[in-house]
Amino acid sequence: MGLGTVWFVGAGPGDPDLVTVKGRDLIARAGAILFAGSLVNEAATRWAPPGCLIADSKDMTLEQMSAWLIANAARCDTVVRLQTGDPALYGTLIELVQPLDAAGVPVAVVPGVSSAMASAAAAVESFTLPEVTQTTIFTRVEGRTPMPDGEDLAALAAHRTTLCIFLSITLLHKVEAGLREAGWPDDAPVLVVHKASWPGEERIVRGTLATIKQQCRDAGIVSQAMVIASPTLGARHWPELTRSRLYDPGFTHRFRKATT
Repeated sequence: MGLGTVWFVGAGPGDPDLVTVKGRDLIARAGAILFAGSLVNEAATRWAPPGCLIADSKDMTLEQMSAWLIANAARCDTVVRLQTGDPALYGTLIELVQPLDAAGVPVAVVPGVSSAMASAAAAVESFTLPEVTQTTIFTRVEGRTPMPDGEDLAALAAHRTTLCIFLSITLLHKVEAGLREAGWPDDAPVLVVHKASWPGEERIVRGTLATIKQQCRDAGIVSQAMVIASPTLGARHWPELTRSRLYDPGFTHRFRKATT
């Protein structure tokens, strides 16, 4: 019998109902599931069938995780690795795929909802607005993991676009310094969402560049939080917006002719 497939499934930001239908269906037929318990809500495994082997990887090394996946691919048609958010963002996807490739284990990926998207949804914000910004940057600040040349926050923030800053809630002093170096003012709006979409645990903190660090400190937010800095924040309450041309009555496209 050949080796089973290891599916890297995006478990989403926390709410198990945000797992994709495809991901849920794979969980429901999996013979083995390895989930990142430090970040993934264990409720996402609730669709697993009876007899499914479920393990938490939070105390495993990369080598132990790879060995577990390979061993279970030898006995199961479907093995699921549940990763927080989307597997392509700040996950160990490639580091885990390489040893699976070397062992001849088939792999496939199912995308998931990122915590960046869940944070914007929780706060009813948009990353892009016509004539404000049309660009969103996903980044982090340097901690134990160094940043490549040219990717320091000040350089990215100089574009004045939306910044979704991952894995940096304990480094807000660096976030503040980078934005200030790029010329962002004290009153620039900043949004922090802790455990976006987690039932009963989500918290939203709105502040400014000058206040957000102390606000998060006062709230005791020290982990699992998305930091968003953007010129679009708060647009829901602006008295005027530049409308999208796509829906403007004076704009013709292949589905509708201009009426004015």
